Amino acid sequence: MEPQEIREGYLVKKGTVLSSWKAVWVVLSEDGIEFYKKKTDHSPKGMIPLKGATLISPCQDFGKRTLVFRITTDKKQDHFFQASHVEEREFWVKDIKRAITCLQGGKRFARKSTRRSIRLPETVNLVELYTLMRDQDDGVKELKLEQQNRVFNHCFTGATVVDWLISKDKARNRPEALMLATGLLNEGFLQPAGDLAKEGAESAEQTAFLDETMALYYFADSGFFCEGYSSDEDVIVKEEFRGNIIKQGCLLKQGHKRKNWKVRKFILRDDPAYLHYYEPSKGDDPLGSIHLRGSVVTAVEYVPDAKKHDIDGNLFEIITSDEVHYFFQAATGEERKDWIKAIQAVSKSGK
Repeated sequence: MEPQEIREGYLVKKGTVLSSWKAVWVVLSEDGIEFYKKKTDHSPKGMIPLKGATLISPCQDFGKRTLVFRITTDKKQDHFFQASHVEEREFWVKDIKRAITCLQGGKRFARKSTRRSIRLPETVNLVELYTLMRDQDDGVKELKLEQQNRVFNHCFTGATVVDWLISKDKARNRPEALMLATGLLNEGFLQPAGDLAKEGAESAEQTAFLDETMALYYFADSGFFCEGYSSDEDVIVKEEFRGNIIKQGCLLKQGHKRKNWKVRKFILRDDPAYLHYYEPSKGDDPLGSIHLRGSVVTAVEYVPDAKKHDIDGNLFEIITSDEVHYFFQAATGEERKDWIKAIQAVSKSGK
């Protein structure tokens, strides 16, 4: 019987020989992971057997790189993958763990933590907790806070998180709330924003820092950005990032000048309505932005030049209000539908 495919999609992978990080197409089946340079390639660049493998998530070996997980094969070879947002990492990690557990024939797969191990109760579901914290009405309020001549947007203090956990009956007392908050920080759901929080995250006493009213944090998936007092122009550019994140993930995008197709990470924000795209393996600064107010987005069956690049199916197009055309390919029909729906909603409502 052929091994069944469980999940596929784009992830960023660290090179096994060279240390460069690149977006690859990853296919998880019951007994292994294959990764391809391009989705359309017939033969994989590599294969990772899962029998006897272990998985560590989050993996904090790379400092600035968040959302990384590590698979170590039974031959002690490490493979590092990076997801583009929190939910995506959780989906992959859950499925890979399940595959490993099944291969072990019913033995439970013991989860090890890479950080100072704080024993969270088995019943605690951090993903669920994080989702509740992100709730627009009922969650932790994202504020604009000033510190040392810098403005931190979409952030909050550690003490706010602790207070929220207690007020929502997620923790019975302060020490318990601090333990949960530390778990969220260790798992990469919360990120340190200012110097004090960063210092705290590195220290052995990180729980103490979390309760500081001066220690600032932000959600891993939020529109967080920090601005210094500089020219007015800087502030205007930053306006683009003020909206809430509506959707994110990887898509193939056609280049404007050279009509080649590349994997890009996309972040869709509303109010103001923008779609920013990034080099998936790098991170902070976008390669470009598409202002969506008044734009039109539609599924298309044909894009000139696409066929010769092996790009076929699940294509869509955005035409901006000043008539610039952008072409994309989603991994599946379902994903194309989701992106179109999300972009349409934002372009009608956004500024």
